[in-house]
Amino acid sequence: MFSDPTFWVLVSFVVFVALVWKPASRMISQGLDERAEKIRSDIEKAARLREEAQALLAEYQKKQRDALKDAEAIVAAAKAEAEAFSKQAAADLEASLKRREQLALQRIAQAETQALTDVRAAAVDLAMQATRRILIEKLDAGKQDALIESAIKELPAKLN
Repeated sequence: MFSDPTFWVLVSFVVFVALVWKPASRMISQGLDERAEKIRSDIEKAARLREEAQALLAEYQKKQRDALKDAEAIVAAAKAEAEAFSKQAAADLEASLKRREQLALQRIAQAETQALTDVRAAAVDLAMQATRRILIEKLDAGKQDALIESAIKELPAKLN
């Protein structure tokens, strides 16, 4: 058995494995431990990142809801303001129309007054012309002189 080379190969292989096993197992276990630690660290980091992402997502969702509420409030305020402007414009238009109507009525009244004044003046002029014609045609020179003298005497009393 000691002379068999297979035996010596087996013995050397066992010795080699025994000598290499301890450092190799230590290196393998150390490598596996490092790998496990790295995986554990990556998992913890991923968990932290996931929590941060969820927190950011929740924060942005809240900001989005707040922004939507603000936008709705702005739209509601704009609608209310537009409605108020519309009512104010309608009231201003109505007041303007009433002022124009009053102005038109005043102008009509002034035109009526002016027309009456013009008609009266024309009637007075016509009456004076008719009176002058009648006086010229019907009165002789003596009566005309008497009427003029009478009018001159009455003139101071009528001027005061």
